[in-house]
Amino acid sequence: MKPTIYDIAREAGVSATTVSKVINNKGRISEKTRKKILSIIEELHYQPNVLASAMKGKSTYTIALLIPDMANPVYSEYLKHIEEYGQEHGFSVVMCSTGGSPEKEAKHIALLRQKHVDGFIIASIFKNEVALKQLMEEEIPLVFFSLQRPELPVASVAGDDYLGGYIATEHLLSLGHRRIGIIAEAATVSGTERTRGYEKALVNAGIEVDESLVIPIKEPTIEGAKQHAKKLLDREQRPTAIFGCNDILAIGTMLAAKELGITLPDELSIMGFDNTVMCEIVEPQLSSVAPPIQEMGRQAMELLIQQIEQKDNMKQRISLLPELVIRHSTSALNQLT
Repeated sequence: MKPTIYDIAREAGVSATTVSKVINNKGRISEKTRKKILSIIEELHYQPNVLASAMKGKSTYTIALLIPDMANPVYSEYLKHIEEYGQEHGFSVVMCSTGGSPEKEAKHIALLRQKHVDGFIIASIFKNEVALKQLMEEEIPLVFFSLQRPELPVASVAGDDYLGGYIATEHLLSLGHRRIGIIAEAATVSGTERTRGYEKALVNAGIEVDESLVIPIKEPTIEGAKQHAKKLLDREQRPTAIFGCNDILAIGTMLAAKELGITLPDELSIMGFDNTVMCEIVEPQLSSVAPPIQEMGRQAMELLIQQIEQKDNMKQRISLLPELVIRHSTSALNQLT
């Protein structure tokens, strides 16, 4: 027979109300009592009836995280830090991959709402405007993560993509590179902003933007990046450096260079973005722009919990500064042979 909240209360020598407050992270309970109750809950393998709570209009303490691409390791980093701070407040996180498909986005939203999740964190890309509008109209707690839509009344936490693109390009310029290519994900806010930063850095350095070196890519995969990078590199006046607007695109570029017999970084410098675990696995290790993902995760959860607990209806838009992480895939132009 499954233990009940009353069994927990009897074992702890407290009221069922006190146990409920600990489970739901509500009210003022002494740390000693809270730890005792949590220990008994673990010992008895007690699991609250989340569905019953949802049917009564109570919190299920579940957050939905929607991402566009499970293959990109940056999204596992998002989950890691969002989940970390969620657990501190008693929330679990369910992650769903949409593949950037409006149809999948709508299906996931509908299914998650049936399961009475308390709120949504939407990461990087969301194309289904109808589903998004419905969430906003029904005032479902919602936060954009690594996604900014200034025209919408939605709270958001993101790294500064424009600044990230600028400092990545500025680093390559500081190494003496002047003919710098860029491969960016097409039709995304992050890709557009990182490209804008790239262009601004060139202009500030007195270099005219060469549109033939700006490559928008609809297939943001390693293979897709490799094919596009080959087109950049297989020309008489090829770039001496390429900025991949995420690590996936940068690594695809590295593979293209190696297949063409181009030595890295002596003959070509490559810069990435996101500073994922892959940067230290590839050879040479990839220089990359690092958004403050840990802090982004903390602030996103705080904004969402404030909405869930109806403590704050302000639609805050938080932009955090990225940093350069220099490894071995970039070198000074005067070292080229």
